[in-house]
Amino acid sequence: METKKRGITRWLIPGLIFQSVAIGGGYGTGAEIAQYFGASGFVGGLLSALVTLVIWAVMCAVTFEFVRVFKTYDYGSMMGKLLGKAGFLYDILYYLMMFIVLGVLNATAGSMITALTGVTRWLGVGILSVGIIYLVFKGTVMIERVLSFWSYVLYAVYIVFMIIVFVKFGSNISAEFAKGEIHSNWFTNGASYSIYNLVVVPLILYTVRDCETRKEAVGSGILAGILGVIPGILLLIVMGADFATVQAAETPVTVIFEMLDMKWLYIIFEIVLFGTLIETGTGFIKAVADRIEAGVVRSGKELPKWGHPVIVIGMVLIGVLISIFGLLNLIVKGYGTSVWGFLIIYAIPMLTLGVYKIAKAGKNPQIEQAQPPQE
Repeated sequence: METKKRGITRWLIPGLIFQSVAIGGGYGTGAEIAQYFGASGFVGGLLSALVTLVIWAVMCAVTFEFVRVFKTYDYGSMMGKLLGKAGFLYDILYYLMMFIVLGVLNATAGSMITALTGVTRWLGVGILSVGIIYLVFKGTVMIERVLSFWSYVLYAVYIVFMIIVFVKFGSNISAEFAKGEIHSNWFTNGASYSIYNLVVVPLILYTVRDCETRKEAVGSGILAGILGVIPGILLLIVMGADFATVQAAETPVTVIFEMLDMKWLYIIFEIVLFGTLIETGTGFIKAVADRIEAGVVRSGKELPKWGHPVIVIGMVLIGVLISIFGLLNLIVKGYGTSVWGFLIIYAIPMLTLGVYKIAKAGKNPQIEQAQPPQE
């Protein structure tokens, strides 16, 4: 029997899982950190990261409170309550983004395993697929436990990594910080990166189901923003060991590990990051399964026993097919549009209409919450 989370766990779980799903393979090479934070200069990158932190914290806090008030624990219910019949627009954007992400995850998993072991990429794709299917089949409680535990593992490895780099190259990092390099694009870079990852927030709505008060919902949202950006800040600081070289590299993390010459740490780092690929894929596919199941239940029916396995395995196979047939390059062309779509269809409405509905529900809680969410 599932029990409610208590104490600090209730506050931390949403943030830990947000961080797990958001990181995905993006931090694996350090390329995203270099592109969005490092491109603003070393100190400017830290400012960019703070912009990302604030935007994520605000979006998570408002969204979590909206979900708590209206009990919309899947993104379909939430967008239906937020936008009414226009909520279907979010589904279109979500599926486009999900297919891109699944394709990237499979390609990344294959490349990582090949680089580490020299074996075929199919081993990486297979491990990723089995890991995602297993976690989604095991259900919400298992997903929360595994993703939360892996977040602690990730932080531990990052801290060890950072300490070793500081011991060896601390003077380089201090000198880089002393330069005070800040480019004028620091704010837009930080905002762009936060928008780029907005899709993650509606993936983890199930983690808010135990929040009983506004303080808990908003507090866990703020913590989510903080926990989500800390690994990026740590990685950016580590890049200060040789900022110019690392910033110009295609895979910044590889350059740092070459400087350290510690193969064992690199292997551990890659294993932990491979786990985040599974976490990200699990987050995207679980959100689809929850959305479909909730829609069936609201229609007064029941999802067949074979429905859940078909949805999960089907989504996994689509991701594999995208990475095999090179369809990824085709859909990535619509990636920029979909990212800005999340800003227009989700972020802006949530920060305006969503806040208004939360306030209105506070004045008339029985009337507002009695209304079922629209599709």
